[in-house]
Amino acid sequence: MAAETFESDSGGYAPVPPRPTGLLDVLSVAAVVVDAEGRVVFWTPQAEELFGYTADEALGTPAARLFIHPDHLPAVVQLFTEVLETGRSWAGTFPVRHKDGSTRLTEFRNMRLLDDLGDVYALGIAADHSLLQRVETDLALCERLINQSPIGIALVDPELRFLLVNPALERIDGTPAEDHVGRRLMETLPLPDIDTIVSCLRQVLTTGTPLLDQYHVGRPPADPEHEHAWSLSFYRLEDPGGRVLGAAISFVDVTERHRAAAEADRARRRLALIADASTRVGTTLEVERTANELAEIATPELADVVAVDVLDSALACRRMRQPDNGPELFRALALKSSYPSAALRAADPPGDLAAYEGDRLVTLCVHTARPVLVRHVGEDDLRRIARDPEATSLLARAGVHSYMAVPLIAHGEVLGALDLKRTRNPVPFDEDDVVLATELASRAAVAIDNARWFQSVRNTALTLQRSLLPDHPPHHTGLEIAYRYQPAQATSEVGGDWYDVIPLEDDKTTLVVGDVMGNGIDAAATMGRLRTATCAYADLDLDPGAVLRHLDKITCDLEHYIVTCLYAVFDPRTRRCHIANAGHMPPALARPGRRPQLLELPAGAPLGVGGIPFRTTTVELGPGDLLVLYTDGLVETRAHSIDDRLNVLLGFLDEPRRPLEETCDLLLYGLRHPDDHDDVALLVARVL
Repeated sequence: MAAETFESDSGGYAPVPPRPTGLLDVLSVAAVVVDAEGRVVFWTPQAEELFGYTADEALGTPAARLFIHPDHLPAVVQLFTEVLETGRSWAGTFPVRHKDGSTRLTEFRNMRLLDDLGDVYALGIAADHSLLQRVETDLALCERLINQSPIGIALVDPELRFLLVNPALERIDGTPAEDHVGRRLMETLPLPDIDTIVSCLRQVLTTGTPLLDQYHVGRPPADPEHEHAWSLSFYRLEDPGGRVLGAAISFVDVTERHRAAAEADRARRRLALIADASTRVGTTLEVERTANELAEIATPELADVVAVDVLDSALACRRMRQPDNGPELFRALALKSSYPSAALRAADPPGDLAAYEGDRLVTLCVHTARPVLVRHVGEDDLRRIARDPEATSLLARAGVHSYMAVPLIAHGEVLGALDLKRTRNPVPFDEDDVVLATELASRAAVAIDNARWFQSVRNTALTLQRSLLPDHPPHHTGLEIAYRYQPAQATSEVGGDWYDVIPLEDDKTTLVVGDVMGNGIDAAATMGRLRTATCAYADLDLDPGAVLRHLDKITCDLEHYIVTCLYAVFDPRTRRCHIANAGHMPPALARPGRRPQLLELPAGAPLGVGGIPFRTTTVELGPGDLLVLYTDGLVETRAHSIDDRLNVLLGFLDEPRRPLEETCDLLLYGLRHPDDHDDVALLVARVL
């Protein structure tokens, strides 16, 4: 029977009701004592359970008659005699007859007993053979599973001290099994979230509900350079009576699954980054903005510090010479960091020019047109990355540990380099990062190439445009004049807008504003031809309508061009202004003390349509009157109606006495948006 347990109660001890607590109780081991005559003198309750006889039936009865088959009686008598005479114990399996008549194999242990009177007895300890065999098999299986399993297994007591650790867990935490016993979990397990594990175990010990497949990541002492992952499960252990013995922990290594999932997630994020770059990089035809878009898309997903540097020769659209070992002149276009860093002070500020010697890694990158990868940056590498010793010190202080430079190549020409550094991100660059950076650089390089050629053509057209416009207005009798030309602020090319102020005989002045529908060098050249023709016809002192008819004929000879034009002649002696319109925006007139208005003129057809007459309208102008001529780029937008915009224009003319230069600035900055897609010619005249 199970042993009684005693607990303290106010200084004394009281028995606790028995409960199964051990293996003997599970096996229900029976004890039987027979005297020298073979009669049963002691009989335990377990013997009754094993053989079927009650104590009353068994005591005093020869044991052989109770459960020995007659066929086995000689062998049993001989064994019994040897045990009593020699004192040697005997153990083995023997068939026993149950009270119900069945025969059962029973595991026996027999030994001699002596009492204080010298009498001899035989003690037999017995258990059911099949039950014992099953328990032995279970124990053997458990031992093999624990010791040979690839799954780490640990048993801990209720205080979370190790009781047992299998070899697999030894390999996980790098501590021998014997060094675990008696130590607490947090002293050996290499997991950063050990507090979470302890909390889970306490929950399991309290509730008895297992916690399965808890995901944990760490770096084991056996492999500190790489991250490993385990699936942990927690189970409460109880004896047959329900007493909590502790808990079992299983560690299943899921590192490969973890790495595969991480790699899949990394690939997904890379694809998302490339897709994002296709929409965010190259949104305009501006070199600097494209470079900044590239730097922003690469930070912090790819690198902590990103710089975009373009060869000055490429930016100037000069063909790069054959690569050599000499220095290169770079212009910094973009610099981006995911956090404030000393590495920013080590880099060239955007807009600056910097010469890098041939031994620098960024120079090597553009010379070879191949990526340069330094997985682990050393002191010598920093000197080849930085521009000077001070920058080298700053990069070291920033913690730059991995570096990569990728060439910007478009249409076979190297334009510059994408410079990438890792400081906070502990993972060094690898070949996958090189592939991703090369893809991003390739997409951005095409956009930068388009932008630099566009800007080159735009600058040429703008130079031509400005060279064809008047520099400084001469003095004109009876008029005060100011004007502006502003090219498009967005990525559209330079247009063909122009203005002109032409002095005539008898102190008359011709005011002209026109717009060639088109853009680029061709539009600027067409504008120049029309301006020259306008000046020639103005010298003939023709009626404004007649001048427009002559210009219409010239424009018809220019293929694919339509032109709007407003032509006005002011006579200071009569204070009359004669105006003709060829499909242009109506001029605005502001008089002191009166509301500004748009002059109602016959709109006419644009120049180049051909065969349409142009009418001249006469307007009386008084001292202080303000006449505003402009092209449609001043008022037209994609988001507002033209009537609303014209009303806004008139609102800015509420004070006609305002200085003309101030009026020009007010109109341009009040009506223009930085991203407007059209250029503007503005001409303002006040009657003196």
